Amino acid sequence: MEIFFATTNLGKLGEATKILKEIGIKVKHFPFVYNEIRSDSIEEVARDAVKFAYKRLKEPVFVEDTGLFIEKWNGFPGTYSAVMLKKLGNEGIIKLMEGEPNRAALFDTCIAYHDTNGTTVAHGKCYGRISESIRGKSGFGFDSIFIPDGGEQTFAESIELKNKLSHRYKSLLEFSKSLKLRR
Repeated sequence: MEIFFATTNLGKLGEATKILKEIGIKVKHFPFVYNEIRSDSIEEVARDAVKFAYKRLKEPVFVEDTGLFIEKWNGFPGTYSAVMLKKLGNEGIIKLMEGEPNRAALFDTCIAYHDTNGTTVAHGKCYGRISESIRGKSGFGFDSIFIPDGGEQTFAESIELKNKLSHRYKSLLEFSKSLKLRR
């Protein structure tokens, strides 16, 4: 089975390609430039984006939206994670959290898929905490500052751990199950 993934994020593309390949789904890249809506809901953002992608591609397609939700900051940056990463980087987050004992955080991913039957969504969550320093060289985005619950390494220190525990992995598995039922 082949399916289009609409994204400009090559890190997300690489992870999705690897994970879905292991379960028999080939990912085809649809380079996707889109002005994302502003919303506090990752599902709303993903649903809007996939409808736009489907109109342009005219083929079954999925998109993915992920947010890092930091408990101490009432869930911020959430759907604004990409903007925060671009403006402050991981260094800025570490600096802003300096001395903060509550470092609890959640990664939440929503995959939205659209075909002639409409839109479906799949979710994946990973609970953890923000590290006290930048650690590791693998991955992308917030991987060097996020430690999943029960672990001591950031995702960037153990990409194997990330590929088995992450929000993206969980959402892709849920998505693949719904996709097989839909075909």
